[in-house]
Amino acid sequence: MSFPRPDRDLAIELIAGRREPQQLLAEARRLRDEAKGRTITYSRKVFVPVTTLCRDTCTYCTFAKPPGAGGEYLTPDDVMAIARAGEERGCTEALFTLGDQPEERWPQAVDFLEGQGASSTLDYVRILTEQVNAETALFPHANPGLMDEATQAALRPSNPSLGLMLENISVRLMEPGMPHHNCPDKDPELRMATIEASGRVRMPFTTGVLVGIGETTEELVDSLFALYELNQRTGSVQEIIVQNFRAKADTRMRRSAEPTVQYFARVVAVARWIFGSKMNLQVPPNLTDDFGVYLDAGINDWGGVSPLTIDWVNPEAPWPHLDKLRSETEARGFELRPRLPVYPEFIGDEWIDPGLLAKTGTSTDAEGYALVPALEDSSR
Repeated sequence: MSFPRPDRDLAIELIAGRREPQQLLAEARRLRDEAKGRTITYSRKVFVPVTTLCRDTCTYCTFAKPPGAGGEYLTPDDVMAIARAGEERGCTEALFTLGDQPEERWPQAVDFLEGQGASSTLDYVRILTEQVNAETALFPHANPGLMDEATQAALRPSNPSLGLMLENISVRLMEPGMPHHNCPDKDPELRMATIEASGRVRMPFTTGVLVGIGETTEELVDSLFALYELNQRTGSVQEIIVQNFRAKADTRMRRSAEPTVQYFARVVAVARWIFGSKMNLQVPPNLTDDFGVYLDAGINDWGGVSPLTIDWVNPEAPWPHLDKLRSETEARGFELRPRLPVYPEFIGDEWIDPGLLAKTGTSTDAEGYALVPALEDSSR
């Protein structure tokens, strides 16, 4: 089977397994190698859970919690302690993840923000990322939920990149009984508007899909094509994450089936086929035991991996030891190289705020990869 221009109907057949997958996987590897060669990247990071309060009620989430049951904000001192510990461990990224607009639901959030002199949670993220950028060698990468153009412009001087997962383009997933019901911030139209705004701000942006939350194969393919077409207009998408759903205890989806490795690998390969050779394609390595299999499906990045902090979104899934990440990657004939939260091809005056350019320059080598001190990795 030859692989012409990506086609929706054929993509559906390939993901559904109605075609022999080996040719698909071979094409995905060919495309990856064409532009990325044998280099696989990762970002050495600390995870900063700014607040576990959220106004959404996703049925698969254990990150968000109500006040009195774990829902709270980190103080600036808390955040700086994490950042400085990461700096000591040779990290280059501070990933800011948080619930979406909790002040719209929880009066406790309003009280905290007022005490910090912040007008909103997004404004508080700006304050925190500016401090981390100014006082440490780390580069903030904020994933604070929906953001308009003005918010992204305000974050640009302290964040070389931003992120927001689309998850899925289907509004059906917001209906009663579906995973995004009563989750105003999961409206795909609003999420796409956030991603599109990154093109106008000239902000490198990370996004992607979440696989296995109740979507149909057609909805999954439509999500990938929607992101592809958006990036054709903006050029700002630096990375596509393809993330597999993991069922978690104490959630309404705790008994839901997880995507099989074989199915998920086909999704990853189809994503490579749709986005082509130049897109950076990531699969999180801590959500599959034999994560090396995705190298055979066309990825070129493992995303953020921490030698220090847990994955607060998937706390049941520890990061692989960095030595294991390297050995698994090298065993399949690749070189593992560290990067900043912004990819090398986006480091330049078109995409990076002038105030960050000098810092990115002293933190990267001649090819744009991160300069990381040779430190011994430790278990967490």
